[in-house]
Amino acid sequence: MARPRSQHLDARILDAALALMARQGYARMSIEAVAAEAGVSRPTVYLRFSSKEELALAALGAFRERDRPRATGDTRTDLIAQLRHFRRGVERPYGMAMVGTVLAEELHTPELLERFREGVVRPRREELRALLEGARDRGELRADADLDGAVSMLIGSFYAARLAGRRPPRSWPSAEVDAVLRGLAPAGR
Repeated sequence: MARPRSQHLDARILDAALALMARQGYARMSIEAVAAEAGVSRPTVYLRFSSKEELALAALGAFRERDRPRATGDTRTDLIAQLRHFRRGVERPYGMAMVGTVLAEELHTPELLERFREGVVRPRREELRALLEGARDRGELRADADLDGAVSMLIGSFYAARLAGRRPPRSWPSAEVDAVLRGLAPAGR
């Protein structure tokens, strides 16, 4: 009978993969280096992940799933919680570097960028859009509100500030949500 896999060990391996991808890039990351960083053997990594690509994708997926907020039913509260979660992910060690690493691989490993979009970017956008759709359905937003544009504004403002060399203030999530909700509010509200 096989021993059950250790979630703690899995997390160490995924954290090591994230750190190495962010520091060295996907192309220079190796299973051997991940094993050394995680303090495990190469076969231990291969028992869990059959290839470097599978490991990288699992690490990116785990990166997004950590400490996801639970919906409360209040649009403003839920949007702020989602933006705080997004910010924690991007500001954690190597978070922004990871985004750059994945984008830099577009020419050499386009499937990595596409899987990042599928596993990290699209789900986040869909969660934000679903919150906005619920608000629209409850009459909190205009019926013709551009929800995709609103999602881009919510997330994009963070990246724009970082690329301009500024760190968004602690109030960024609430300020951004308030601005977007005001802009999408029905007339007279």
